[in-house]
Amino acid sequence: MTDQPKLRLGTRQSPLALAQAGEARDRLCAAHGWPESAVELVPVRASGDKVQDRPLAEIGGKALWTKELDEWIAEGRIDAAVHSMKDVETIRPASLAIAAVLPRADVRDVLIGAASVAQIPRGARVGTSAPRRAAQMLHHRPDCEVVMFRGNVATRLAKLAAGEADVTLLAAAGLARLGKRGVGTLLDPSEWLPAPAQGAIGIECRADDAATRALVAAVDDAPSRATVMAERALLAALGGTCHSPVAAHSTLRGEDIVLCAALFSPDGAERVHGEWRFAAGGGDAGAPARLAADLLVRASAGIAAHFGGAT
Repeated sequence: MTDQPKLRLGTRQSPLALAQAGEARDRLCAAHGWPESAVELVPVRASGDKVQDRPLAEIGGKALWTKELDEWIAEGRIDAAVHSMKDVETIRPASLAIAAVLPRADVRDVLIGAASVAQIPRGARVGTSAPRRAAQMLHHRPDCEVVMFRGNVATRLAKLAAGEADVTLLAAAGLARLGKRGVGTLLDPSEWLPAPAQGAIGIECRADDAATRALVAAVDDAPSRATVMAERALLAALGGTCHSPVAAHSTLRGEDIVLCAALFSPDGAERVHGEWRFAAGGGDAGAPARLAADLLVRASAGIAAHFGGAT
């Protein structure tokens, strides 16, 4: 063993991103029998972390989480990058490949500040910058007011404690990875659908870097990859953007995937929901696109206008 790491993993430098990169490193070391020093974590301050006073969709969307890491992979400064898959653009450069999806964590959202959506006080301020969470909340509780809430988990919890909002929503997986289990109320995904690919960590590298792809593939979890890629395929077919209020969740049932999705108008007044069951082995790769087409055919103009897949 030399002093040089076998892999350099790029990561955003937020506490949650570093925790996710640490999990990726631990899994890689366990899979290959390496010491921790064999995988170097290389943090970068992403563009999306630099601007906190505006919704992400207004300043460049999900690309602001991946731009710097993409450049570092291309320049050879890192071998691969660790991403929260729900923050990765649906269409990625052909030069890059998701070499592994780690075992998916809890996909659910957590409501903080009330025991349930029904028990949120009338007229309460809901802090979120996510179009999905805003529309979904307004669909259930049109009396509430949505206020812009950005920042890492600690920042948002501090804003809530300071009274900038009455309730907020966070991902259960992120809270757990930061050691904050038991915070807030878990929302049932059958009633409150999560973001596509929520709870999943991906490792991306150059598509033509066979050596790195082989090393990273050792920690790929096939069931998690199947569900995450189904949800991403749905997004691609919908033509969704950071402005598109869309929720989706897929589960494995025997040899099949059941993909559920809902589209909303931004004000939450309109909603269309659908479900599709198909073989998990990849033999029906077009199934997510068929669900997308079904949703868009049934969507109102107020919903369809926010999805590029609409005809």
